[in-house]
Amino acid sequence: MDSGNGGEVTSAAAGPPTPLEWKFSQVFGERAAGEEVQEVDIISAIEFDKSGDHLATGDRGGRVVLFERTDAKEHGGNRRDLERMDYQVSRHPEFRYKTEFQSHEPEFDYLKSLEIEEKINKIRWCQTANGAVFLLSTNDKTIKFWKAKIGLDLLLDFSLGVVSKLVQEKVKKISEINVDSSKAAGNGGIASSSVSSSSKKFLANGDCSNPSSNPLSNDLSFPPGGLPSLRLPVVTSGETSLLARCRRVYAHAHDYHINSISNNSDGETFISADDLRINLWNLEISNQSFNIVDVKPTNMEDLTEVITSAEFHPTHCNMLAYSSSKGSVRLIDLRQSALCDSHSKIFEEQEAPGSRSFFTEIIASISDVKFARDGRYLLSRDYMSLKLWDVNMDSGPVATFQVHEYLRPKLCDLYENDSIFDKFECCLSGDGLRVATGSYSNLFRIFGCAQGSTEATTLEASKNPMRRQVQTPARPSRSLTSSISRVVRRGAESPGADANGNSFDFTTKLLHLAWHPSENSIACAAANSLYMYYA
Repeated sequence: MDSGNGGEVTSAAAGPPTPLEWKFSQVFGERAAGEEVQEVDIISAIEFDKSGDHLATGDRGGRVVLFERTDAKEHGGNRRDLERMDYQVSRHPEFRYKTEFQSHEPEFDYLKSLEIEEKINKIRWCQTANGAVFLLSTNDKTIKFWKAKIGLDLLLDFSLGVVSKLVQEKVKKISEINVDSSKAAGNGGIASSSVSSSSKKFLANGDCSNPSSNPLSNDLSFPPGGLPSLRLPVVTSGETSLLARCRRVYAHAHDYHINSISNNSDGETFISADDLRINLWNLEISNQSFNIVDVKPTNMEDLTEVITSAEFHPTHCNMLAYSSSKGSVRLIDLRQSALCDSHSKIFEEQEAPGSRSFFTEIIASISDVKFARDGRYLLSRDYMSLKLWDVNMDSGPVATFQVHEYLRPKLCDLYENDSIFDKFECCLSGDGLRVATGSYSNLFRIFGCAQGSTEATTLEASKNPMRRQVQTPARPSRSLTSSISRVVRRGAESPGADANGNSFDFTTKLLHLAWHPSENSIACAAANSLYMYYA
C-alpha cells in the first residue's frame, strides 16, 4: 500500500519487506512451573513512551511498574543523531526494572452501592519536562496524573553547607561535608545520614549568629588567622530510589466504567471515554471537564450501542476516533461543534447477506482502535479479526486479518464461558509496515500490511516464541479502483489447533501488548509475566 502524503507504508515499487524473525529478549515476573498466579498480579495495561526509553505496566492490584531502557546508554552521543547517521545499533532494546507505585486503591461508591476495583485499565505517557516523566493512569472511575524523576537530582544549599533532596529522590551517601570525620563518626555518622537545616540565622560568610548553638561549630577546621575552609558536598554513591508523586486526580466525571484515555498532540489536554460519554480534560484542571460525545438516549431502553475505545489523532489536535459495540469507528472533528453528536466520517464494513447469526453483533464489537504513527491509517480489533482503515477512504477496510478463525465453530462454548467478551488490544509498528494483536493460549499474531506482503506470524509468549509460529500465504479478496490496488484478507488459512487436534486454553489469553515506537520490539503480557521480543 502506498501511504500517499507522508505515509510510512512502503510502495509496491519497493516490494514487500521480508518477514521478520522474532527472538526472545527478556521476561519480568516469570512464574515457576505450577506456581499459582495471584489475581492482583495480572497485568492489565502496557505502554511505551514516545521515545521508547521507558515502559509502564499496570496490574489488577492498582500498581504501576516503570521500566527504563539500558542498552541505549552504552552508545555514545544522542541516539536519534546516531540513527540519522545510519549508525547501526548492534544490540536489541533491553529494559530494567526502575520502580513501582500504588496508583489506585479499591473504593466503594456508597450512593450506588458499587465496589470500584483498583485495576488499572489504561496507562498513557505524557510529555517529559525537566528530566521528569509524567503519565496518566485510570481505573473504572478515577484518572490520576503522576510525576516521576528519572536520574539523580540534588539541590545544594551552599549558604547552610547542607544538602536537601527533592521529593523524587533519596541519596544514599554524601561526603566532603564540613565536618571532622572522626568527630562525625562519634556523633552518629553525620556524613552518611541526612542533615537537617538549622533554623538559626546564618551570616553571609557562613558563620552563625549564635555559635554556641551551632552543632557543627566545634567541628569546623580554622586555619591560623583565617576563616574556616569550606568544602563542597560530594556525592559518593549515585544510587537513587525513584519515587512517584500524584500531581492531580480527575474524578467524579463518569457514571460508567472508563475504557479509554488518550493524550492530545497539543500536550495540554486529554480525553477519557466510558460506555456512553467522552470527556475532554485540561491536564492542569482537575475539577472540571467538557463532555464532547454523548450517545446516551433519553430512554435507556432505546440503547443500541456503546463506546468501546477512543483515541486522539497523533498530529491533528482537533481530530479523534472512537469505536462502538456495533463494529463501527467514527472520526470526529472538535472544530465542528462543542458537542460532537455527528461524526465527520464513519468506518464500518457491511455484513454479507445471509451471514447474520446470534453471535454476529457480539463478535463485531470493536475492543481497541489505534492510529498509525503518521495518522493516515486506523487499526481496529474486533473479536475475530484486525481491520486496517485508510482515513481518506470510508468505503471499506484496506486490509482484514483473521486472527483466530478456527474459533468460529466454537462460538457457542466461548459464549457460555464469557470468553467471547474478552477485549483484545492491537498495535502498529512505528514504520506502519506491520500490525499485531493477541489471542488465546498466550499466542499473539503479527501481520505485514505493506502491499504484496504475505507475512502472518504466530508467536507464543514464552522463552521459545517460534514454537507455535505459522507462516500463512496471503489471499486477495477484492479489487478497488483507487490508489490502493486491493484489499487483503490474511490468516484464515492458519492450521491452528483445530486442524491438528490440539486443544487451546481459553484461560491463558494475551490481551495486552505494545510495539516499540521506533524499533521492531514488542512487549506483551501473559498473566503476571511481561515478555519482550525483538526482530
